[in-house]
Amino acid sequence: MKKFGLFVLGGIAAITLLANLGPMIGLAIGLVILYFAVKGFMKAETTSKKVLWGAVGVIAACAAISNVPALLGVLALYVLYLVYKSWNGKKSERVSEDDPFVNFENQWAELKRN
Repeated sequence: MKKFGLFVLGGIAAITLLANLGPMIGLAIGLVILYFAVKGFMKAETTSKKVLWGAVGVIAACAAISNVPALLGVLALYVLYLVYKSWNGKKSERVSEDDPFVNFENQWAELKRN
């Protein structure tokens, strides 16, 4: 039953990811342009270049903000990752022999047996 639930959750996440793929690409492009606009603004020495880079930055920021639904796609991608990790149900938790709590539990079990 657990695998069926994971399958359904993964299917819903995959559909959500595919539906938000366009806004995710738009968000990425907008953020890259905004990054280069900020770098260009910082390097510009004349006022006209600063105004130009500022205008490019504002337009890129508006484009990035308009693609906020892409965050649902990022969340769906994370859910798909979690479903993939928990599909086998095995946790890779290593217990150290030097851990005092493990040694305490072992000694307590020995005392209970005696």
